[in-house]
Amino acid sequence: MITKKELDELVNQYENFDFITNDPIQIPHKYKDEEDITISAFVTSCFAYGNRKVFIKKLNELFDKIDNQPYEYVKNFDPKILTDFNYRFSKDIDVICFFEKLHNLYKKSNLKNLFKSNYNDNIQNMLQAVCDYFYCDANLTQGYCHLIPNPQKGMKRMNMFLRWMVRKPPVDFGMWNFIPQSELLIPFDTHVARMSRALGLLQRNSNDFKAVTELTSCLKQFDTNDPVKYDFALFGYGVTHPNE
Repeated sequence: MITKKELDELVNQYENFDFITNDPIQIPHKYKDEEDITISAFVTSCFAYGNRKVFIKKLNELFDKIDNQPYEYVKNFDPKILTDFNYRFSKDIDVICFFEKLHNLYKKSNLKNLFKSNYNDNIQNMLQAVCDYFYCDANLTQGYCHLIPNPQKGMKRMNMFLRWMVRKPPVDFGMWNFIPQSELLIPFDTHVARMSRALGLLQRNSNDFKAVTELTSCLKQFDTNDPVKYDFALFGYGVTHPNE
């Protein structure tokens, strides 16, 4: 099993400004206003699947379409701007429906309040409530549901978004203080699962929510207050050991 010292060295190596350059978090780092950062981070996390270079290119195309003003666009939503924009499973009708739900949310509230009002010391229940908001009265096509994954089926992108919003800079933003860093869950996908098993951090064979909690609990043994910082270590280990 990998040691705390080895993991911490990887965190120190990768949690810096250089990491931002090739990571999807580069998109929200373009903005200064809190709502622009929040909306762009949320949108980016929803589209962050598939080939990294491809979806970052598509995200840049999407934000160019809305004049790189995510908050203004969500407030003054114009579906025509998104006609013909698609990414993999998600067609333009799915993307339009997604932004329409954001628009309706921002008529009365915002993303921070949506998450905060549904947080009761349980990340999974909060994510389920957020998912339920986006699924309510929406056309639940495969492409739409893939943008807003049900937390019962996928835990990577929403937990990545929470890492961005809760953990402190330089890479993450640290703008949400209603969730303790200690309660975040590791962003979990097949790559993280493979790396974690190779390092002896994860025993469970299934890539499900129990695996997420098992891995997060294991990482808490290395840092009780900030276990998700080891997301950088798992990424770094994958870079330095690509064949494992």
